[in-house]
Amino acid sequence: MAQVLHGRGPVTGTAAKTPRKRRPFLLDLYSTAVGKKYAMAITGIALMGFVLFHMIGNLKMYFGAADLDSYAEFLKKLLYPLAPKGAVLWLLRGGLIVMAAIHIHAAVSLTRLNRTARPVRYQSERDYQVANFASRSMRWTGVTVFLFLGWHLLDLTFGVTNTIGADGEFIRANVYDNVVRSLDRWPVAAFYILANISLGIHLFHGAWSLFQSMGWNNPRFNKWRQAFATGFATVVVVGNVSFPIAVLAGVVGG
Repeated sequence: MAQVLHGRGPVTGTAAKTPRKRRPFLLDLYSTAVGKKYAMAITGIALMGFVLFHMIGNLKMYFGAADLDSYAEFLKKLLYPLAPKGAVLWLLRGGLIVMAAIHIHAAVSLTRLNRTARPVRYQSERDYQVANFASRSMRWTGVTVFLFLGWHLLDLTFGVTNTIGADGEFIRANVYDNVVRSLDRWPVAAFYILANISLGIHLFHGAWSLFQSMGWNNPRFNKWRQAFATGFATVVVVGNVSFPIAVLAGVVGG
C-alpha cells in the first residue's frame, strides 16, 4: 500500500491552473487607461482630418450646383473601375463609424475609470481656475455633435428629413439642391450653427489634449499647441457656419 501511495507522487490541495489565453497586444493595451488615451488621440486625429477635408469639399457649394454635384460624384468613383462605384466611399464611411465608436467608448471608459479612482470630485476654487470651459464641456459638446451627425445623415445622406417642411423632392445626386433645401429652414440652420460651435469647442480641447495623450507635450510648446488648436477649430467652424448663413442670406441658392 505504501508503495502505491509513493508512486502517485505528491498530492496538493489545489488543482493545477489552466494557463490563461493571452489576448492580442492591441486589446491588452486598450484595456489600460493609457491605451484608451492612445485610442482617443489616434481616432481623434483621423476624425479631425475627416472634418477638415469634408468642410473644404463643401466649399464647392460657393461655385454653384455643377461643382458641388460633380465633387459628390467624384467621391462615389474613388478607385473606380478597380472597385465598384461607391464601394470605396462606403468603406470610408464604415471606417469613420468604427473610429467614432472607438472614440466614444474610450471617452466613456476613461470617465468611469476616473470616477472610480476618485469618487469625490475636487471642489476647490483652484480646480475651476485650472479647468477651462472647453475641457469641462467635452461631454455635452460630444453629445451635441453626435446628435447632429445622426440628423445630418438622415437629412443629406438618406433624405429622410430633407423634405420635412420644405418644397421639393429628395434626389441623392442633386447634392446642391438638397443642401439648400435643408439649410433654408431656419430651425435646421440654427441647429447646424449650434452643432458646429459645439464641434469647434470639442475640436479645440481635443486638438490641445491629443499631444498630451500621445506623450508629445512639453511646456515650451504650449503656445504652439494652443495656436494650433485655436486655428484648427476656428477654420472648421467658420467654414461650416458660413453654409447656413449663406443660404439664409440668399448668397447660395437664391
